[in-house]
Amino acid sequence: MKKNIISAVILCTLLAALLAACAGDGTAGQDSSAQDVIFVHNWGYFIDRDVLDMFEEEYGITVRYNEFVSNETLYAALNLGGMMADVIIPSDYMIARMIAEDMLYELNFDNIPNYALIDPRFRGLDFDPDNMFSVAYKVGTVGLIYNSAMIPYEITSWGALFDDRFAGQILMFDNPRDAFAIALQYLGFSINTTDEDEIQQAFELMMQQRNILQAYVMDQIFDKLESGEAWIGPYYAPDFLTMYANNPDLRFVRPIEGTNFFVDAMVIPRGAQNRTAAEKFINFMSRTDIALMNMRWSYYASANYEAAAIFAAELDPIYREVVFVGHEDYARSEVFQHLPQYTLELYDRLWIQLRS
Repeated sequence: MKKNIISAVILCTLLAALLAACAGDGTAGQDSSAQDVIFVHNWGYFIDRDVLDMFEEEYGITVRYNEFVSNETLYAALNLGGMMADVIIPSDYMIARMIAEDMLYELNFDNIPNYALIDPRFRGLDFDPDNMFSVAYKVGTVGLIYNSAMIPYEITSWGALFDDRFAGQILMFDNPRDAFAIALQYLGFSINTTDEDEIQQAFELMMQQRNILQAYVMDQIFDKLESGEAWIGPYYAPDFLTMYANNPDLRFVRPIEGTNFFVDAMVIPRGAQNRTAAEKFINFMSRTDIALMNMRWSYYASANYEAAAIFAAELDPIYREVVFVGHEDYARSEVFQHLPQYTLELYDRLWIQLRS
């Protein structure tokens, strides 16, 4: 299987993640073919850990749970081999890539009856048009989060991330797809462009931005924005509510240029040793009560339409606007698509240069 060029930053993050996974519970060397163990890899801040205990108690299957920081890190880990994984939860464009590269097993939906509860809007999407490989888990958008005590006027554009007035206080995504998407949208281009000149323009904009950045971050953004150490940065909309609870000066906006609408879904990677138990886990996670628990804990909107309706009715209107995307914002949003190999390699080369 052809592998992309992977940046040193991604590899370093990957190795750290793998070491943490191996050291975290002492079980990474176990044989997961035993029917009482599955290995699950998910984003940080994306699950109520109590549901793992509930699954273990209900099915007698132990869950070895680890987190990854980006789709690219997960992809690299699977390509390097040696990572035990029965269920993974990547995003739309990465699922399309994994399908194209024959990295996923087809699902047996006879074992996943709760798939009937998945909102039809999140089935048959471009990344899995025949509904063979994935079950949607969480959906949402990216937006800008800023500190109104430090920036006492309304922010409406991605341009704030490239504004010299905020030099030293700006945070940026530490993964190429999200970072390039912001620059591309600010310049008026599609986040799925394959035009090398447009991508080069986005790169040049980010090279200028690099001089005024405080840091490239992923989950580190929580501490930095909550504490006031940084003033502004992009992140996934529902995470704003976690930050806002700790710092009510924070504000959230979906920029006028548009943003990324993402769908993260559960899939089973090739090499999984426990596919039947993995499908039980996917079915369990798609159940209404479990989806509702996860929404109440993380604020990420579930693809389960019953749970989403219940949660929407519970929320304060201000929270509801962040968690659930209105028609106007949705119309301005784009879902990431799987890009051609030459475009992926261009991204990798430019990202290495940007981060070196």
